[in-house]
Amino acid sequence: MKADIILSGVGGQGIVSIAATIAQAALDNNLFIKQSEVHGMSQRGGAVYSHLRISDREIASDLIPLGHADIIISVEPMESLRYLPWLKEDGWLVTNSTPFINIPDYPDLKSLHLEIEKFPNHILINADEIARQVKSPRSSNIVMLGAASPFLEIPIENFEQAIGKIFGRKGEKIVELNIQALHAGREYSLTHQKEKV
Repeated sequence: MKADIILSGVGGQGIVSIAATIAQAALDNNLFIKQSEVHGMSQRGGAVYSHLRISDREIASDLIPLGHADIIISVEPMESLRYLPWLKEDGWLVTNSTPFINIPDYPDLKSLHLEIEKFPNHILINADEIARQVKSPRSSNIVMLGAASPFLEIPIENFEQAIGKIFGRKGEKIVELNIQALHAGREYSLTHQKEKV
């Protein structure tokens, strides 16, 4: 088993929490992980990305070569396109459709969505709206994790347990809301895949 994952977004959107949850779930499956993160002025809304590599064999480097990522998980649509050179030909692009507009010349959103929809393997999901529907608006990052979960060879139960470990200090209610967000994102992704077949 091997999964090379790029996580992208803007500072404050919960990318580190997604990476930590996937890493914990992988460790609980006795998998090896390597991770690197770059925080570009993240507290001012700058770009944040992470390379996360998972394998059942030891991993030499924490950096994913160009054209080798199995999946890009992005919590912001423009940021998802920034890392396309890393995505392999049959990789998955899983991205939030809701923009984080922090620059005056942010691209036209409709055009941005059309670019994303050109990829045969894509999930474009309004994670912010789904997070609101499960009454946890701050959990849109975990909705994104749920949307990506069908493409990661880790059982959903391990993600639930990892959420318990990562968010447990915030209380049982927060854990439960994040697990609901995880399942809501996963359900959207599985339904979207069926619609495309």
